[in-house]
Amino acid sequence: MRAPDLLDRHFRTGAPNLAWVTDFTYVPTWTGFVYVGFAIDLFSRAIVGWSASTVKDVAFVEACLKMALWRRDHTGRPVPAGMVHHSDAGSQYTSVRFTQTLALEGLSASIGSVGDAYDNAAAETTIGLYKNEAVAAGSPFRTGPLRTIADVETLTINYIDWYNNHRLHSLLDHKTPEEHEQAYYDHRPGPGPGDASAKSA
Repeated sequence: MRAPDLLDRHFRTGAPNLAWVTDFTYVPTWTGFVYVGFAIDLFSRAIVGWSASTVKDVAFVEACLKMALWRRDHTGRPVPAGMVHHSDAGSQYTSVRFTQTLALEGLSASIGSVGDAYDNAAAETTIGLYKNEAVAAGSPFRTGPLRTIADVETLTINYIDWYNNHRLHSLLDHKTPEEHEQAYYDHRPGPGPGDASAKSA
């Protein structure tokens, strides 16, 4: 049975790592389509994980999830058990294998209705920014034609660094995602990310 929609189009949270939204898009290259997936934290709109592949299979979306979990652990902002992982009803996300992966990671699966982009609008918005700001012809993140998956990976890495650390977001009072998250941790009682006590807890 498919997971329910736990967000019900509520795309704001009061803290990091309460809910992520995820989706993927395609980028044309000289050698064919490259699929690029994203995991986005609803608190800060930070892109916390991504993956690129020439095949849109379950392993591709799992790679995005695993990168996101690894990055959160290694920046001292680990994901708590029960965090909501929201996606559309694509076959990769509804597969038995991916459902089991979410369960093994202690995450709560959430899936929107079939064919309704509004159920995953936050992810669609971020992907729209990526396509317009990074992939489009004339983008400052492009150094020439996109020939292979390596070109797309380089473009994506550079864009995500700018997006998370330099791009100002109106939803965040014109702060960057990183500034917004750091402000949360700076004002949260108890040990913050990177503290020795936080790592040993």
